[in-house]
Amino acid sequence: MWSRIAHFIIKRKLILIITLLAITAFFGYHAQFAEMSYDFRGTVPANDPEQVYFQNFRKQFGEDGNIVAVGLQDSSIFQYKNFEKLREFCVAVKWIDGVNEVISLPQIKKLEKDTANTKFVLKDIFQQKITNQYTLDSLLKEASKQKFYIGQIVNEENGAIAVLISIKKETLNSVKRIDVTNQIVALGDKFTKETGIQLHYAGLPFVRSVIAQQVGQELKIFLGLSLLITGIIMMLFFRSFRATFFALIIIGIVVVWVLGTISLFGFTITLLSGMIPPIIVVIGIPNAIYLLNKYHTEYVATRNKEQAISEVIKKVGLATFLTNLTTAIGFLVLLSADITVLREFGIVAGINVMATFVVSLILIPSVFSWMPPPSAKHLRHLEVQGFGNILSFVDVMVHRHRMFIYSITALVVTFAIIGMMRLHSVSFMVDDLPEESIVKKDLKFFEANFSGVMPLEIVVNTGKRRGVIDVKNLRKINELETFLDSIPAISKPISLVSFVKASKQAFYNNNPNYYELPDSRERNYILPYLKGQSDNSGLFKSFVDSTLQTMRISMQVADIGSDKMDDLINNTIQPRINQIFEGTDIEVKVTGTTPLFIRGNSFLIDNLKGSLLLAFLLISLTMAMLFANLRMIIIALIPNFIPMAVTAALMGYFGVPLKPSTVLIFSITFGISVDYSIHFLAKYRQELFARNFYVPLAVSNTILEVGKSMIYTSIVLFAGFIIFAFSSFGGTVALGLLTSTTLLLSMITNLVLLPTLILTFDIGKYKRKDAPIIEQLEPDFYTESEDEEIDLSKIKIHNRHSSAE
Repeated sequence: MWSRIAHFIIKRKLILIITLLAITAFFGYHAQFAEMSYDFRGTVPANDPEQVYFQNFRKQFGEDGNIVAVGLQDSSIFQYKNFEKLREFCVAVKWIDGVNEVISLPQIKKLEKDTANTKFVLKDIFQQKITNQYTLDSLLKEASKQKFYIGQIVNEENGAIAVLISIKKETLNSVKRIDVTNQIVALGDKFTKETGIQLHYAGLPFVRSVIAQQVGQELKIFLGLSLLITGIIMMLFFRSFRATFFALIIIGIVVVWVLGTISLFGFTITLLSGMIPPIIVVIGIPNAIYLLNKYHTEYVATRNKEQAISEVIKKVGLATFLTNLTTAIGFLVLLSADITVLREFGIVAGINVMATFVVSLILIPSVFSWMPPPSAKHLRHLEVQGFGNILSFVDVMVHRHRMFIYSITALVVTFAIIGMMRLHSVSFMVDDLPEESIVKKDLKFFEANFSGVMPLEIVVNTGKRRGVIDVKNLRKINELETFLDSIPAISKPISLVSFVKASKQAFYNNNPNYYELPDSRERNYILPYLKGQSDNSGLFKSFVDSTLQTMRISMQVADIGSDKMDDLINNTIQPRINQIFEGTDIEVKVTGTTPLFIRGNSFLIDNLKGSLLLAFLLISLTMAMLFANLRMIIIALIPNFIPMAVTAALMGYFGVPLKPSTVLIFSITFGISVDYSIHFLAKYRQELFARNFYVPLAVSNTILEVGKSMIYTSIVLFAGFIIFAFSSFGGTVALGLLTSTTLLLSMITNLVLLPTLILTFDIGKYKRKDAPIIEQLEPDFYTESEDEEIDLSKIKIHNRHSSAE
């Protein structure tokens, strides 16, 4: 089969290259329409009951995660000139396109009763420009009476002030959000320059804008770094500009295909999919290494360029196809996940891994068939003695010191088991940004002064019309709010109860001592003032439905982590809810962006675990079809399980939690690391049949011949993935460090432990008719002429075969 493929590629190389360029132009056109993702929901399936409930909540009451918070703590803000600058800042922010409302101390309003029309009206306390300190002090005294705002935008204990900026729904999940947040920061910088007062920024829209911008920047940086590093490694290996150049051209083509695929499928570039182009660079370069290394080896053996190119396709084509297939399986299994972002990542990565194989198999033989033959300089990498000495040492160890290798393996496995027992799962709303980042520090400011900014909602359904203004129900809801307010991690709740309390205060001429629920007698006087708000407008607009049956309680919560948040909701809040509303028809449910985020991360981890198991199964089945021997399958999987166990142990020892970005490592690395086993076992089986089933000699030849390519590949993979360690996102850093470590360990275990296991458990008793599929597909998949360890001292390379670059 591969002989026919080789003949087809060589005969129709011009047509194939033109076709590749046309496809690339097509994908390139669509790649320009690939957009960054600005919607960070989607980790919980759309049909999940909690997700359905939250979506209904949003339709009823609007967005809960639409607040950008700007905070400050400086006593000089209460100087009238600085306070006026703050008022100007708030007014300017209000005029930004995409901003819905601004709530702050200079914008504070008070309720006043309109006895003529029996209703309450809102009036600004700071109605005009502040021109002197006396006026400011008088108005601040009046503002301090408004208990409704205390704890929300003013911290009574230390004077910290928060400016809450509501972003319009249509702006939240669009590119406009970044422009809005940038404008807010620009106005804040102007305020700081004029007053010397430092501002702090937080809130989901702001954090997500920061992440979206950094994803876009890092996509370009890591793509460039991966190309640079792999290009340098290629130059060091092959000492050939054209070999390096065309390898990078292949990668450039597939990167264009990646972006085009994202656009054509209607996907957007997320934090996950943004890593695909650099990953393609890292995974694609080994294709070029195997193909070019084989080309040079065959050229040395045959001195015929055309024959060498044909042999490359026939003898390495299947092995390269299989290694790309197992890698693609590691990504494609994510399609089994019930989560959009994982499915998108899996399908784009999986398809383009296989595309990398196709482009490499067409472009490298085609282009190099037009190029001059490789010169002596280009062939020097075949006689590098350093790697040969290492492989000779490995060969001696696996033959003479197997018990030592098994002892070390046992110690490593014990180390891994102990470490894995320390693994824990936790995630945060602002999980990927480093602790020293300004965003994290600003978030800590709001947690210290206002109990955080992450949205938490409770929906109260009284079960009957106008039930939310029943005094008896209000008292129970107030009891719940008092309890919630006592929890340090939760801010002061806002709900209809807050409005009713503010209404009583307004009824008694804004006396703060009357900020409380009305009694039965007062109810008859005060509630008539509220009836004008029962048409889903005014004060009730975002907190009750039009029938006054259902209401929301809004809070902010600190980013305390998924484990603590789950405990807070299920073991603290929910039991108190059950206690307060026991024996009533009132239904109370916790919802909001924060609980959904925590639930989404749990879904992500569960789905990734399932995908990892599926990857194990599919790759095992693939190897079963290739090698048709259960013993060999088990032998092949053990060296690939151990590195992943060690990686999990390192996570346990160093406190790296299980979260989506770290669980993803195992699915990716298993698909890549098993490539080593396939190359090794394929060559071993050929050697076994060629050496009359003498296992020790077959193992030695395999180590010496395949080992060099395994080392080359591991260097590329390690260097390529380690660049992710320089990311601004903690999850991406973990992905880079842990993936590169796992793949390096996998190379070692496949080069040392795998042949040791073969020598111990493979008895070498086979019949030639029982050759596995990998040999049936291509009888000369490997032949003796393929050996990479050529004794170059016996081959004279004449200068006439040299060619300038």
